[in-house]
Amino acid sequence: MTDFGLTGEGILPGHAIEALAGRGAILSARPFDEDQVQPASLDLRLGPVAWRIRASFLPGPRETVAERLDGVRLHELDLSGGEVLETGCVYLVELEEALALPADIAASANPKSSTGRLDIFTRVIADRTRAFDVVPAGYQGKLYLEISPRTFPILVRQGSRLSQIRFRRGDARLDEAELAALNTSDRLVDAMSPDVAGGGIAVSVDLSGAGFSGLLGFRAKRHTGLIDVDRRAACEVEDYWEPLMTRGRRELILDPDAFYILASKEAVHVPPTHAAEMVPFDPLVGEFRVHYAGFFDPGFGHAAAGGLGARAVLEVRSREVPFMLEDGQIVGRLVYERMMERPRTLYGEALGSNYQAQGLKLSKHFRSWSREG
Repeated sequence: MTDFGLTGEGILPGHAIEALAGRGAILSARPFDEDQVQPASLDLRLGPVAWRIRASFLPGPRETVAERLDGVRLHELDLSGGEVLETGCVYLVELEEALALPADIAASANPKSSTGRLDIFTRVIADRTRAFDVVPAGYQGKLYLEISPRTFPILVRQGSRLSQIRFRRGDARLDEAELAALNTSDRLVDAMSPDVAGGGIAVSVDLSGAGFSGLLGFRAKRHTGLIDVDRRAACEVEDYWEPLMTRGRRELILDPDAFYILASKEAVHVPPTHAAEMVPFDPLVGEFRVHYAGFFDPGFGHAAAGGLGARAVLEVRSREVPFMLEDGQIVGRLVYERMMERPRTLYGEALGSNYQAQGLKLSKHFRSWSREG
């Protein structure tokens, strides 16, 4: 990577991602979209063809995804004009971006924030791999996206962006001592006594309703209309979501297999020199999980980038039994990684970022909502 003008270990910033593409390490038949490169990640675009498959799979170390696909595909969909992906079904799409990574650069993928908030389950698959969302250093080959809408049927098309990928060199993750020191200097969460353990800083759920006029969150409705993933502010909240009000209680019973949008009690801060990722909390503490891990770009919640007081939005799903979630209960941890270099543009700065300075916010596909309607 010395010929890219960067040294050391860490997450590659947006300008280094563009340099990778310029040197042929990221391949695509079309130029990047204007806003495709983010401060610490690259959005991935759907290709022209999708396959409905009967089961999710991993190719393993000896086969490509295309070789395994022959045994599981049911039918083919043409995405060039748009297609509906139904709930409860599993689809596979070859992505427009392929990789020819240097030997010292690896990558990892995650659903975009808007994807998680629509309860769309996505995972990137690379050839000859044993894990989802993980691309080994030096990888040469195509990328595919597994898509399974869980709650809402969705309309997608070639070029739709549901997932994002980060590139890194070396081990950039902060250990517990480094994380505690960063929290002392930059106040990563606004808790009085932050819980720093296992290399992550705890994030808890806000069920007080105090900051949102008594609103605890939203529960997704069943049997709704379509959501076009590329259209902003096109859907009415009430057609897809049931608002949940506190009624004086600081708890919420999660219905089995229901999907909820809640907010963290803590405001979250990601300094410009770091990136963060939400990881699920210990599953042994309850029959629920924060459904999607998520990337937090450098500058999220950063005051200088207009993000003072940004909460983490939590996509929560219960398991097989009802579970009572209480105000202040830990639901996930933020792990922080060093950036290889400070991004030239931070999250929220001239990017049209959808969730900077957010509170309890649904995805960009919904019109604004207030308690009065």
